[in-house]
Amino acid sequence: MTATTHDHRRTMGDRLRAVLRLRELPVAVALVALVIVTALINPRFLTPQSTKDLLLNATIVLILAVGQAIVIITRNVDLSVGSILGLSGFLTGTLFATVPGIPIPLVFLAGILLGTLLGAINGLLVTLAGVPALVITLGTLYVYRGINNAWAGGREYFSGDRPEEFGNLSVDTVLGFPIITLIALVVLVILAIALAGTRSGRDFYAIGSDPNAATLFGIPVRRRVFTAFLINGALAGLGGVLYASRFSSVGATTGTGIELDVVAAAVVGGVAIFGGSGTVVGAAIGALLLTTITSSLTALRVDKFWQQAVVGVLILAAIIIDRLASIRTARRLRVSEARND
Repeated sequence: MTATTHDHRRTMGDRLRAVLRLRELPVAVALVALVIVTALINPRFLTPQSTKDLLLNATIVLILAVGQAIVIITRNVDLSVGSILGLSGFLTGTLFATVPGIPIPLVFLAGILLGTLLGAINGLLVTLAGVPALVITLGTLYVYRGINNAWAGGREYFSGDRPEEFGNLSVDTVLGFPIITLIALVVLVILAIALAGTRSGRDFYAIGSDPNAATLFGIPVRRRVFTAFLINGALAGLGGVLYASRFSSVGATTGTGIELDVVAAAVVGGVAIFGGSGTVVGAAIGALLLTTITSSLTALRVDKFWQQAVVGVLILAAIIIDRLASIRTARRLRVSEARND
């Protein structure tokens, strides 16, 4: 009986240590603390309408951050997601304005397919050209944005150009959650399960940890990296459709600059900028934290400059912590190997 109790306590201790080592835990704790402190200072921060607005503000960044996390895990990055979102959002407005009565699911499909195509272009350029993804996607950021500018010109499509049912996706709630937020959460759950429970999902981590070793183990590195960009493009396309539902207008500048928030959300959420570790759940929490910080500081009437400064500090802290953790892990491995020898 004593031995059984001891084993049970040791198992519980191991589980507790595993939970405390989760990269997402500090971010989640910071998010909860931020909400509590802000609500204590300004009780209106957690009114039903404020909570709904908070979720709506986080939804677009969340779904883009989830896709970006998959790319970063493979030791790459996609800076073109804002431009892909803009093209998909403008396509959504165009379809509703020029094709009266078009089914809403068909518009979703068109936006996702456009994003998938643009993501495939990024993936092909990165895997075939052998040029760093940072350079490739910086180029496609401007190419896709230029296409959107040429296409849109000075035109904008407003909420009156779309069906009421489509706009209601950002108005109606289920159990207190806006419908577009629930769509994002479903995508998050599917991808979290796929990354953790499938061989191809685990391959992403192997590639990010050591691409050369992954190749030696027979992992199709190019195909997996291409797939990561494909998924990211599809999610950016979906984000564009949701953006058109959430906001009152779409035009040539839609999505400009959002790529920086997306990368920041993934990194703050514990996705290692050097690849190989992190989760889409962490990226989602990071997105929620960053949008909550903005709303919180606004509720506390803090100057916008300081809002940006806080986000910058969080990004630097996340990168430094990740680097220190990597050094500590490497040192532990060297000690373990020395003992074995």
